[in-house]
Amino acid sequence: MVTIDEIISGQKPHADAYKNSSPCKIESKNVHLYYGDFHALKGINIAIEANTVTALIGPSGCGKSTYLRLFNRMNDLIDGVRIEGDVLLDGKDIYDKALRTDELRKKIGMVFQKPNPFPKSIFENVAYGLRVNGISHKNFIEERVELSLKQSALWEEVKDKLNKSAFSLSGGQQQRLCIARALAIEPSVILMDEPASALDPISTAKIEDLIYELKNKYTIIIVTHNMQQAGRVSDKTAFFYLGELIEYDATPVIFTNPSDPKTQSYVTGRFG
Repeated sequence: MVTIDEIISGQKPHADAYKNSSPCKIESKNVHLYYGDFHALKGINIAIEANTVTALIGPSGCGKSTYLRLFNRMNDLIDGVRIEGDVLLDGKDIYDKALRTDELRKKIGMVFQKPNPFPKSIFENVAYGLRVNGISHKNFIEERVELSLKQSALWEEVKDKLNKSAFSLSGGQQQRLCIARALAIEPSVILMDEPASALDPISTAKIEDLIYELKNKYTIIIVTHNMQQAGRVSDKTAFFYLGELIEYDATPVIFTNPSDPKTQSYVTGRFG
């Protein structure tokens, strides 16, 4: 299939255009973040490999959602934010002033806690990102919409009602629609901020199954308060506490043999 970059530019990107000079897909190096005088993140070092799921856990206010938003520069929208250190995607600094945020966000998709479909049809919700990027090829858009809905395990449920309002879908379906919308622009990384916290158990199970399938093609970072969910879906887990990264390791290690007593206390429910 033709890619979005080819459609927009009219030519295929150079073979080395997206070559990763780093062994990691996405990483932070000694990152500090301040909201005014408040030191929200303190020297965070995490290296995330491609095609893995990384869970960010910790009590409310510990910095995990702030850390997640580093990767698509959503913290830039908050007054008084100051960031120190390096945040890299494919070995390149995403805070380089020469990098446009709209270009970055084509590579890093975002799924929020509550489903947020647009007041448009199911089809147009998925096609939206393609259209705002200047793509008007009818057949290409139709192909991408269908593929994205299939990737989000929603196609069979909506293929006969693509022109109906997205608001006609259930909450779980709306969240999978939002995932399809993120996938349509062909990102390489997907950020998920508590994607199943507002859903019923059946819908949550579908989202978790979907995350497991998507990591074959995407690198996924998920914030969750649900310890069982982190254990089920992630390859690695990072435990945050009071703005610090306490521990980052393979998920089975974090949950069965953590090295820090604070991690042990949190995952066993003694606080948080």
